[in-house]
Amino acid sequence: MPKQQTDYLIQLITSLTKAEKRQFRLWVNRNQANADVLFLKLFDFLDKQKKYDEELILKKIPGIKKRQISNLKAHLYKQLLLALRLQHRSSNTDIEIRERIDYARILYNKGLYRQSLEILDKAKSLAKVAQLDALRLTILEFEKHIESQHVTKSIDNKAEQLANESIEMSKKAMRKNLFSNLAINLYSLYLKVGYVRNEKEYFFVKEFFHSNLPNHDINELSFFEKMYLYQSYSWYYFMTQDFLNYYRYAHRWTELFHDNPKMIELEIPLYLKALHNTLNALYLTQHHGKYSKALAVLETVGEKYYQKKSKNVDSLLHIYLYFSRINLNYMEGTFTEGLKWVPKLAQKLETNEYNWDTHRIMVFNYKIACMYFGSGDNETAIDYLNKIINQKSPDLREDIQCFGRILCLIAHFNLGNDMLVEYQVKSVYRFLTKMEDMQQVQKEILKFIRKIPRIKKENLKSEFITLRDNFVKVSEMEYEKRPFLYLDIISWLESKIEDRPIQDIIQEKFLAREEGKKGMREDGFE
Repeated sequence: MPKQQTDYLIQLITSLTKAEKRQFRLWVNRNQANADVLFLKLFDFLDKQKKYDEELILKKIPGIKKRQISNLKAHLYKQLLLALRLQHRSSNTDIEIRERIDYARILYNKGLYRQSLEILDKAKSLAKVAQLDALRLTILEFEKHIESQHVTKSIDNKAEQLANESIEMSKKAMRKNLFSNLAINLYSLYLKVGYVRNEKEYFFVKEFFHSNLPNHDINELSFFEKMYLYQSYSWYYFMTQDFLNYYRYAHRWTELFHDNPKMIELEIPLYLKALHNTLNALYLTQHHGKYSKALAVLETVGEKYYQKKSKNVDSLLHIYLYFSRINLNYMEGTFTEGLKWVPKLAQKLETNEYNWDTHRIMVFNYKIACMYFGSGDNETAIDYLNKIINQKSPDLREDIQCFGRILCLIAHFNLGNDMLVEYQVKSVYRFLTKMEDMQQVQKEILKFIRKIPRIKKENLKSEFITLRDNFVKVSEMEYEKRPFLYLDIISWLESKIEDRPIQDIIQEKFLAREEGKKGMREDGFE
């Protein structure tokens, strides 16, 4: 068994719950003629050791020979999957449907055609309720295969009915595929570059979106077709920084689930994704009232759908809850208070018990760094920013990598590390030039920090005021808004001008904004 496959086996065993381990042992003892099977001994050993040591395995389990250990590991991996499949079939509709298809195949092979067709019909009904069009199409093809080869005494127009149903499902599957392709391609593009940075990128994204958007009538679309359509619009408006429209489509995505509550149970991960995007849109539009309500809904999902929770659902809940709670602290300027979330999150990032991908870990490291920076702890902020700067995926989220370096530069400036700042300015400039990410904000702040050693102390405050006034103008420019989404540079400058903590400045702005909203109509919010 190759090393990678061995790692997969260890990861699978580590991911098992106590109940799953107990069920696996019971399943093996019930289904194996010899209860003292070697692969179960290997499982018990790996479960206790939590790491793979072949020499120790051969020493502790004399019955295992070196030449058979590779096959034994592969067999253990397969048996674990078989046991887990049986254990979780009742909580996963698609597994249950595929199991029925397998039963139908067995009956068909035995020549029991009517029984096979009856099971397929029940499986098709389940697939219809769950709107699993691909599985419905698979079942239809099997039904046509049986009806075309054997006299099953079906209803007279059965063949015509199956043919018409198959044509309809093929069209739906193709259309759903087009919508899902558009959604995932837009998401992939976002992971690569983040927000559009200039007019050229805007027209590229706009042309890509509209040229790949299928012709459709919204009233004729199925649940998943609508969902992928709303997803696509959400990604499009998110990337182009049209956050009000981003909210509108993320909200429709969420409401689609609320209008079809059965689909929440069947597709909790997709429902969580919808809630997450709704919250993100409300954060970007700074709508605190609706944000708090949406966060309360997210916080109840785990309890409400406890029976449907899997490791994947638990992982997503943790991601979105931490993300949303941190964003709430950003919005309110309560960075010091928000640090109470960080130790648990940092531990999860360190152990990576949920196997979070590099992108999510990078985003969390940046958000944690901003929390420490906002609270005034520049040194710890730098520690987390260095995790981004030193990571090994240069093509992933170029935007965060760029602004991570700029924030690191500012944190060193706050600490008075003049020589390090002078060195890092050159390094950051080279990086941004290479990434082609030099917008006006980056140019201005690099130019400012570079000339700081030549500014007299009594003139520093006026220089901060000049830079702040320039940034206020820049923030109103269409393609120059992006930097202010990653780092509230204007509030940082105001904290320098007034010699006050940055979180005090942000809190005051938040309270003033909320006071100004009282009695105002919520235009654009559904």
